Amino acid sequence: MNNTLKLQAHGDREIVMTRAFDAPRHLVFEAFTRPDLLRQWLLGPPGWTMPVCEVDLRVGGKYRYVWRNDKGVEMTAGGTYREIVAPERIVATETFEPPWYPGVCTNTLLMLEEGGRTILTQTLRYESSAAREMVIKSPMEGGVAISYERLEQMLAGQNIAQAKK
Repeated sequence: MNNTLKLQAHGDREIVMTRAFDAPRHLVFEAFTRPDLLRQWLLGPPGWTMPVCEVDLRVGGKYRYVWRNDKGVEMTAGGTYREIVAPERIVATETFEPPWYPGVCTNTLLMLEEGGRTILTQTLRYESSAAREMVIKSPMEGGVAISYERLEQMLAGQNIAQAKK
């Protein structure tokens, strides 16, 4: 697998995104669970920052991200962790404020390590096919691709496991 994002509609309510990273999965897991690291890469298109990044990494714990663009527009996402199996799996709910699709999404991250590389599979399961179609038609794929490229560069540039928490 190469290091480009692959997005597929699956069934009538899911989107499955897959991408390889040139880093061991424990580092990829850290990048998805530490606020200091999330703020560096989970930003979407240029011009966005993440002034709020809260992570209570435990089953039943909540997360909340607030992004702000250079025009002052804000977007908030949050949810509750349902399952955490470090460093291989995270399952959490996801909702946006203001909502740009109806209902709650269940986001499952699966990280498999192969020869020092991590294959990340992210499955997004929506409450309805209409919600999934709204997301497919949105610019979400481009934002995820940009963020994942930023994550790849961050993983290549530092040993995040040793970075100060």
